[in-house]
Amino acid sequence: MVEFYTVKKIDNSRLVRRGTAGCMRRFGGQLTLVFVIALGLLAYAWQRYDCLEMSYRLEKVDQSESRVAELNRELKLELATLRSPTRIDLLARNQLGMTVPQPGQIVQTEPQSAGEMADARTSSYPANFR
Repeated sequence: MVEFYTVKKIDNSRLVRRGTAGCMRRFGGQLTLVFVIALGLLAYAWQRYDCLEMSYRLEKVDQSESRVAELNRELKLELATLRSPTRIDLLARNQLGMTVPQPGQIVQTEPQSAGEMADARTSSYPANFR
């Protein structure tokens, strides 16, 4: 068997790829679409994260508000207890040794006018004090 080898010159210089410009335009459009979708998903994830973070903050604020309200109730109760007239009377009698004044111990004075009080204040200083 005899084999023959032939050399055939192929000239591809006149060939042009068809659709290269259209393919690139289509690829650019698809890439833009993917970018817009990715951007939308990123925005959605960011909003979800912010919403979750805000709900945690709100829960902490609610807890602190309830603690403060409970403390306020306790302090109001303590203030009412401390202002109780019976408690003040017991403290005055037992700790300070106060008693109810006898009728002879109470002295009623007549109110002075503002001018008399001013004269009394200025005349009470020594002469060399001014």
